[in-house]
Amino acid sequence: MKLLIQIPCYNEEQHLAETFADLPREIPGIDQIEVLIVNDGSTDKTVAVAKEIGVHHILSFTTNRGLSAAFMSGIDTCYRLGADIVVNFDGDNQYKGEDICRLIRPLLESRADIVIGDRQTNTIQSFSPMKKRLQYWGSKLVRGVSGMDVTDSTSGFRALNRKAISKLFVHNNFTYTLETIIQAGNAGLSIENIKIETNSSKRKSRLFGSISEYLRRNGLVIFRSYAMYSPMKVFGSLAALFFASGVILCLRFLFYFISNPQVSSHIQSLQIGTGLVIISFVIALLALLADLSATNRRLMEDVLGRVRNIESVIEQESVSRSVLELESTTAKSWDSDKAIDQRQ
Repeated sequence: MKLLIQIPCYNEEQHLAETFADLPREIPGIDQIEVLIVNDGSTDKTVAVAKEIGVHHILSFTTNRGLSAAFMSGIDTCYRLGADIVVNFDGDNQYKGEDICRLIRPLLESRADIVIGDRQTNTIQSFSPMKKRLQYWGSKLVRGVSGMDVTDSTSGFRALNRKAISKLFVHNNFTYTLETIIQAGNAGLSIENIKIETNSSKRKSRLFGSISEYLRRNGLVIFRSYAMYSPMKVFGSLAALFFASGVILCLRFLFYFISNPQVSSHIQSLQIGTGLVIISFVIALLALLADLSATNRRLMEDVLGRVRNIESVIEQESVSRSVLELESTTAKSWDSDKAIDQRQ
């Protein structure tokens, strides 16, 4: 059983060594542990520090592509490197390495496909009361649209097995946390939550500049992800709303016309109502086209998953050649089970 811990990094020169030192070298049930750094266009000495401290693999981008691209490229590379389990870990040492053992336990016991670390955001002192409420309602909204019982939807500390990795594809360029949960619900994956504690924050988030930006961008991600996989529900509901409104207005005109046929009143209700009914039919056609597009998307994602499976059978020595941005160092893997046996 091989575990790969991926750490997306953007200018984490000051925190990477501390983060790396906190990672577990041995975990019961894991034979091999390796660490992958995803260097998202860092302009500092992040790569030099990674090599110095003994990171096993470094995936580097020449420019900053964003958190979503770093996450997806990382798990794709981990998959091709033969990982049975991938743990996503922040480079600023926000999470505790000791929690990785508990995080992957449901995967080792085949109880879940994805495990998310619940930061218990209502207890984090650095979070303002408003941010705590937003986290609560945001997670509740994600639970509603995904059908998954997730208590901390924006937590980046999560573990995935090979089944989950092969089925997840992030389409937005902002964050992977919400979209992957909605995808997991539509792909039939199971999710489990593990309560964790976080270290004190060392810097402000680089993902967003203000609460309003966070709400706007995350709101769009949730709506787009839900509409992408359930277009008939979104556009069908909108079409039904327009149709019902149009029928009501048309009935209003009809009521007054029957009451007094000699007087042509409330013509505007008839005109607007007819227009709304026509618009509802147009939206219904768009819903049908969107549903067909969603079906094609699911088929394409299935094909991409099969391509990942094919690529994963390539020998590890050739992976670094096929992934031009990947550099594997001479650092030896941490042989977890062997180390535990020797200690015993």
